[in-house]
Order: sequence, then C-alpha cells, then structure tokens
Amino acid sequence: MITVENLSFTYPSAPSPALQGLNFSLEDGEILGFLGPSGAGKSTTQKILIRLLQGYEGRAEVLGREVRRWDKSLYEQVGVSFELPNHYARLTALENLRHFAAFYRGRTVDPHRVLDWVGLSDAANERAGALSKGMKVRLNLARACMHRPRLLFLDEPTSGLDPVNTRLVMALVRRLREDGTTVLVTTHNMSLADQLCDRVAFIVDGQIALIDAPDSLKRRHGAGQVRLKQAGSPARQFPLDGLGENQAFLDALRTGGTIESLQSEQTTLDDIFIEVTGKTLHAGDDPLQSAASRAGSSTQSEDR
Repeated sequence: MITVENLSFTYPSAPSPALQGLNFSLEDGEILGFLGPSGAGKSTTQKILIRLLQGYEGRAEVLGREVRRWDKSLYEQVGVSFELPNHYARLTALENLRHFAAFYRGRTVDPHRVLDWVGLSDAANERAGALSKGMKVRLNLARACMHRPRLLFLDEPTSGLDPVNTRLVMALVRRLREDGTTVLVTTHNMSLADQLCDRVAFIVDGQIALIDAPDSLKRRHGAGQVRLKQAGSPARQFPLDGLGENQAFLDALRTGGTIESLQSEQTTLDDIFIEVTGKTLHAGDDPLQSAASRAGSSTQSEDR
C-alpha cells in the first residue's frame, strides 16, 4: 500500500534535513502508527505521501505508484483527516459534507450516515464554526472517510476528544479497516497507538528508530510483573514469566494475609520510546526525570 525507501527532504533555507533516509512500508489492511515528538518528521512524511510536498529524494510509492507520477486522481482513493479543523465555518456540518462530496467522481456515503459514524447526528444542522474543537475533529474524520478510501491518513485523530468519543473514533477506524481501508496514524498519543495500531514506528530527527508491533516491543523491552498487595504487608512484585511455578508467589498466596489487590504491570510504549531514543514525546521534558516521575504510575495495570 505504501513503500518508502531512503526518503529525504529538506525545507528551503532549513539548516538540516527534516527527513534523513526514511525506510518503512505499510501493508494492505494494516493500521500503522507514526509516533514522535513535534518536529520529528511525521507531518512532513504524510505531506509527501499525499502530494503536498515536492522535491523529495528517494522512493515514495503509494497504491503501487511513485508519488511523483500521481495526479489529483490520487484523492479519489485516499482520505486525509488533518489535526487542525479546516471546514467552511458558515456552513453546517451537513452542508460541509455535501459540499465536499461533490468533488468525488465516485459514489460517496450518505452524509447523514457519516455524521452518525462520528456521533454528530444531532449537530448536523449546526454551523461548523460553532462546533467545539472535538466536534470539528470528528467532522474532519467524517469528511476523510465519506468516499470509502482505500488509504486513510489520520493526524492526531483523537485530539480534543473525551474518552467516550475517543473510543467511538477508534471503533470507527477498526471498522473501516475491516471493510478494507488501510490506515496511517500520526500521533503523540502512545495509549491510542498501543490500542489501535498493528505496528508502531518511532520517528526522531527525521529517522525511524524502531518499528514493530506494540506487544512485541513490550515483550522485548520489558519483563511483565505482577504486583501483590496483602493486608498487613507491603506490596510485593513477582516476574510474570513462570508465575505459576514461582514458589515465593505461591507461598504468599497460601500463607499471606487477605489479598487486597493483584495487578499485572507492563512496560509502556512511552517507556520504550525513551529507552530507544533518549527523548520524550513532549518538547522540553527531561527523559530521565519524566521516566522517574512516572515510575510506579506509568505502567498499564489490570486488576484481577
């Protein structure tokens, strides 16, 4: 679906390249997360792949064709949802979708149905300029997928959304994938990427530092732990591997006090990103300080 080899790009008058020898691929039916701090090269890569930036070096192939060889017909097969809302403010949500639907030669999904997909049915007749940021983000997504694209680019698709609508958007993206859409997500949100993406790529300073499935990364870069808290005793941790044969753990269950909590803990993608790149996803953060401040609280826990 996408093949990128040795991709490089430098903005005019920039002191250094925005992209330096980027290599990755996106397979048909896959959801790939592009993760990195601001200025890492995520948006530059996306802009090249959707023909908004010219003058790149290397290979950038989309839907089996080099980007340089595509014309505007690319947009019949590609959808793009930008982070910043870009609607006609004086038109209603419904009028915006009808307007943009007219640009496509092929069939589009009924605008009322698309608004329902993103939870905006009740706002169909509200002016886009009066919508909240989160509603505008969802309207962006509705516009990007109304023509059933083969390839969907999402830039911070849950920015400004509450937990309920974040789950709604993730469910929609999964459903689109099941219907045949391939998805590239650019985000700072490690939790979103962990839950949604088949693979994630860590991009820093215009280069990909690591790319793999989230579960594979967590297994490779951190051993799972089980945290046991019993009445009258401090919490204890045991390795998840071989837990059923761990005699100290079994003895604690048999002879210890009443179990107050039993939790599994796993290394997060944030921790792995810092370990691999020495950077955080937020400008100005100190990696060591950030890691230390999250110790004991940044792990993903599930009560048993």
